[in-house]
Amino acid sequence: MPDDDAFDRTSLQRVTDIFKALSNPLRVGIVRELAAGDRAVHELVAALDVAQPRVSEHLAILRGARLVEARRAGRTVSYHLVDEHVAHIVEDAVVHAHEPL
Repeated sequence: MPDDDAFDRTSLQRVTDIFKALSNPLRVGIVRELAAGDRAVHELVAALDVAQPRVSEHLAILRGARLVEARRAGRTVSYHLVDEHVAHIVEDAVVHAHEPL
Protein backbone atom coordinates (compact mmCIF):
# COMPACT_ATOMS: atom_id res chain seq x y z
CA MET A 1 0.00 0.00 0.00
CA PRO A 2 1.44 3.41 -0.93
CA ASP A 3 2.41 6.03 1.66
CA ASP A 4 -0.11 8.78 2.21
CA ASP A 5 2.52 11.22 0.92
CA ALA A 6 2.86 9.28 -2.32
CA PHE A 7 -0.89 9.14 -2.79
CA ASP A 8 -1.39 12.53 -4.39
CA ARG A 9 -4.13 13.97 -6.58
CA THR A 10 -2.76 12.24 -9.65
CA SER A 11 -2.99 8.88 -7.91
CA LEU A 12 -6.50 9.63 -6.69
CA GLN A 13 -7.54 10.59 -10.22
CA ARG A 14 -6.10 7.33 -11.56
CA VAL A 15 -8.08 5.35 -8.97
CA THR A 16 -11.23 7.24 -9.93
CA ASP A 17 -10.57 6.57 -13.63
CA ILE A 18 -10.20 2.83 -12.94
CA PHE A 19 -13.48 2.63 -11.03
CA LYS A 20 -15.24 4.74 -13.66
CA ALA A 21 -14.05 2.33 -16.38
CA LEU A 22 -15.35 -0.59 -14.32
CA SER A 23 -18.72 1.03 -13.59
CA ASN A 24 -20.62 -0.91 -16.24
CA PRO A 25 -21.79 -4.54 -16.04
CA LEU A 26 -20.58 -5.33 -19.56
CA ARG A 27 -17.11 -3.98 -18.83
CA VAL A 28 -16.98 -6.02 -15.62
CA GLY A 29 -17.93 -9.07 -17.70
CA ILE A 30 -15.19 -8.31 -20.20
CA VAL A 31 -12.61 -8.03 -17.42
CA ARG A 32 -13.77 -11.33 -15.93
CA GLU A 33 -13.43 -13.02 -19.33
CA LEU A 34 -9.98 -11.55 -19.89
CA ALA A 35 -8.89 -12.64 -16.41
CA ALA A 36 -8.99 -16.19 -17.80
CA GLY A 37 -6.71 -15.24 -20.71
CA ASP A 38 -6.51 -13.41 -24.01
CA ARG A 39 -9.75 -13.27 -25.98
CA ALA A 40 -10.52 -12.26 -29.54
CA VAL A 41 -13.42 -9.87 -29.98
CA HIS A 42 -15.60 -12.61 -31.50
CA GLU A 43 -14.92 -14.79 -28.42
CA LEU A 44 -16.03 -11.98 -26.11
CA VAL A 45 -19.15 -11.46 -28.24
CA ALA A 46 -20.04 -15.15 -27.91
CA ALA A 47 -19.20 -15.42 -24.20
CA LEU A 48 -21.11 -12.28 -23.22
CA ASP A 49 -23.96 -12.68 -25.76
CA VAL A 50 -23.68 -9.05 -26.82
CA ALA A 51 -23.41 -7.51 -30.28
CA GLN A 52 -19.89 -6.88 -31.59
CA PRO A 53 -20.24 -3.08 -31.81
CA ARG A 54 -21.18 -2.89 -28.11
CA VAL A 55 -18.26 -5.10 -27.09
CA SER A 56 -15.89 -2.97 -29.18
CA GLU A 57 -17.28 0.24 -27.66
CA HIS A 58 -16.67 -1.03 -24.13
CA LEU A 59 -13.24 -2.40 -25.01
CA ALA A 60 -12.33 1.10 -26.22
CA ILE A 61 -13.29 2.50 -22.81
CA LEU A 62 -11.20 -0.13 -21.03
CA ARG A 63 -8.29 0.61 -23.40
CA GLY A 64 -8.65 4.32 -22.71
CA ALA A 65 -8.38 3.60 -19.00
CA ARG A 66 -5.24 1.53 -19.71
CA LEU A 67 -6.82 -1.61 -18.26
CA VAL A 68 -6.66 -3.70 -21.45
CA GLU A 69 -4.41 -3.83 -24.51
CA ALA A 70 -5.01 -5.17 -27.99
CA ARG A 71 -2.87 -7.44 -30.16
CA ARG A 72 -3.48 -7.88 -33.86
CA ALA A 73 -2.71 -11.14 -35.65
CA GLY A 74 -3.82 -10.83 -39.25
CA ARG A 75 -7.49 -9.91 -39.19
CA THR A 76 -8.02 -11.00 -35.58
CA VAL A 77 -7.70 -8.58 -32.68
CA SER A 78 -7.21 -10.15 -29.27
CA TYR A 79 -7.37 -8.37 -25.94
CA HIS A 80 -5.64 -8.99 -22.64
CA LEU A 81 -5.52 -7.33 -19.24
CA VAL A 82 -2.59 -4.98 -18.76
CA ASP A 83 -1.97 -6.63 -15.39
CA GLU A 84 -3.77 -8.89 -12.96
CA HIS A 85 -4.57 -6.17 -10.43
CA VAL A 86 -7.76 -5.17 -12.21
CA ALA A 87 -8.96 -8.80 -12.21
CA HIS A 88 -8.39 -8.94 -8.45
CA ILE A 89 -10.33 -5.71 -7.93
CA VAL A 90 -13.27 -7.09 -9.89
CA GLU A 91 -13.23 -10.48 -8.17
CA ASP A 92 -13.04 -8.83 -4.74
CA ALA A 93 -16.08 -6.74 -5.69
CA VAL A 94 -17.94 -9.87 -6.84
CA VAL A 95 -17.20 -11.61 -3.54
CA HIS A 96 -18.27 -8.50 -1.62
CA ALA A 97 -21.51 -8.25 -3.62
CA HIS A 98 -22.43 -11.81 -2.62
CA GLU A 99 -21.92 -11.24 1.10
CA PRO A 100 -25.06 -10.88 3.20
CA LEU A 101 -26.08 -7.35 4.06
